[in-house]
Amino acid sequence: MAIIDEQNVVIQPLRKTWYKGKVAAIDMLRLDALHPVVSGNKWYKLRLNLARAADLHLKTVVTFGGAWSNHLVATAYAARHFGLASVGLVRGNGTITPSLQQCRDYGMEIIFISHDDFKNRHLPGYTEELVKHFDDLYIIPEGGANERGRTGAGLINRFVAGKYTHVALAVGTGTTMAGLRNSTPATQYMIGFVPMPRTEEQATYITDHTTGKDGTWHMEADKTFGGFGKWNNELLQFMNDFYAENAIPLDVVYTGKMMYRLQEMLNDQYFNSTDRILCIHSGGLQGNASVQEHLVYGK
Repeated sequence: MAIIDEQNVVIQPLRKTWYKGKVAAIDMLRLDALHPVVSGNKWYKLRLNLARAADLHLKTVVTFGGAWSNHLVATAYAARHFGLASVGLVRGNGTITPSLQQCRDYGMEIIFISHDDFKNRHLPGYTEELVKHFDDLYIIPEGGANERGRTGAGLINRFVAGKYTHVALAVGTGTTMAGLRNSTPATQYMIGFVPMPRTEEQATYITDHTTGKDGTWHMEADKTFGGFGKWNNELLQFMNDFYAENAIPLDVVYTGKMMYRLQEMLNDQYFNSTDRILCIHSGGLQGNASVQEHLVYGK
């Protein structure tokens, strides 16, 4: 069951001028190159879930997300590729964002639900009640946050060489970080960059789904630019400058904020001069649709 070609993935060194020699090396794992839509970590969290739906001969995939969800877009595209219908239960007020329009273009039925319904999505039987008029359902949690999603995300470890002292990645639900933390050596310290000010839910999730890795990871949420999906001109200028120097496009929701905060940590002497850092590009460049006119790439 394949939709992507892992031969497209490269590990790209950042220019030494960007990190000013404060560490031995910083490389970026370009998972954004996997596929133009099902890019980054999204494929890894979806692949085993979609395989399970196919094995059970189910017809419709149901999942959750916000109005700018990369997970919804990737699910819509992948489901269509494998001949499955898809339904997105979206927390929102009915506004069709560019991301949700993409979902519709790929055949996903969008159903807006209240914030209370969204909060209750984990209750037994709650999701089934919301979509009871559909037949043969396979439900994927938001962000692919289940065992198959974590196991799939753990397969990213094949790209993480032992030479790296640190692995940096953006965190949404915590699924990728939990899966990757379980599948990589505890000697490689992991830093999760969260693009929203609260990290309690993600920290609990990662703690609950990792074994024997206490003290080998932490999360950074010091640079959210006002909250999830929020940005300002400073962030956009940083993304443009990063692209000009490294020829790597970042997204405004996740990786842009991750690399901005990482640069701050470098300037604050958080790392040792001998450290080697691998940054994981989790894709999601379609999230730049709302700021595209301000970016020098992706036009």
